[in-house]
Amino acid sequence: MPEGDTVWQAAKRLHEALAGKVLTRSDFRVPRYATVDLTGRTVLDTVPRGKHLLTRFEGGLTLHTHLRMEGTWKVYGTGERWRGGPGHQIRAILGTADRTAVGYRLQVMELLRTSEEEQVVGHLGPDLLGPDWDPERALANLLADPARPLGEALLDQRNLAGIGNIYKSELCFLLGVTPWLPVGTLPADRAEKLPALAKRLLEANRDRPVRQTTGLHRHDLFVYGRAPRPCLRCRTSIRLADQGDGSRERPTYWCPTCQTGPAPVPGSPQHRRDRPAPRRTA
Repeated sequence: MPEGDTVWQAAKRLHEALAGKVLTRSDFRVPRYATVDLTGRTVLDTVPRGKHLLTRFEGGLTLHTHLRMEGTWKVYGTGERWRGGPGHQIRAILGTADRTAVGYRLQVMELLRTSEEEQVVGHLGPDLLGPDWDPERALANLLADPARPLGEALLDQRNLAGIGNIYKSELCFLLGVTPWLPVGTLPADRAEKLPALAKRLLEANRDRPVRQTTGLHRHDLFVYGRAPRPCLRCRTSIRLADQGDGSRERPTYWCPTCQTGPAPVPGSPQHRRDRPAPRRTA
């Protein structure tokens, strides 16, 4: 699933392509909005909110989209070939005189009044890349359920918005604890720096084509996707296991030497056989 930096990039592309321009084409390819036509309306802006995208139009309308696992927005120039996937995967088309934004495989798409945006994003915690960022509130949200595993708490967008599975694993490594550590037992000094560290990682990557957390040449990530290769710090084999987030099990990576705290026992149902994961980009 795209994380906060990826969604920020998507919002920037849409905003730069459409904002301030009049729609010459409007096509929603889902039954609920099949008859809706926004042609002639000016696009006001596109803003990210955590992992959500809000595209606003004159007349007080907002298109809310969420990319989930496979969704994406592509922007094309006049006459440019569309390359985001087969036509049957297109869910939305927003075109102007010189640019066309095409939404592929959008799992969430709804048109609502701009005044009602809070109905779809009001549940989110402070946005790591947004104007509402509040590190104290984010930390208080995380610590509100002290028995909850840290990895699950980080993925819960009600606590803080923008962290996905990659940043979850990388943050836990940088904090030196496993994702299964009860968040209430996180040492106070590490808990205090967690919000700022998370923000710094997302801000550093929001303009990069390839996500980077290590600062090292030829090594983009510390643990995510690296099992069973050696840890970049101690050379111990990186481990891989599943961890739930309240909706589904997610692959989780950690170093058993550099990170302290509970973890699945090898051979348990959670513990996966070590294997490399596909390279992920922002």
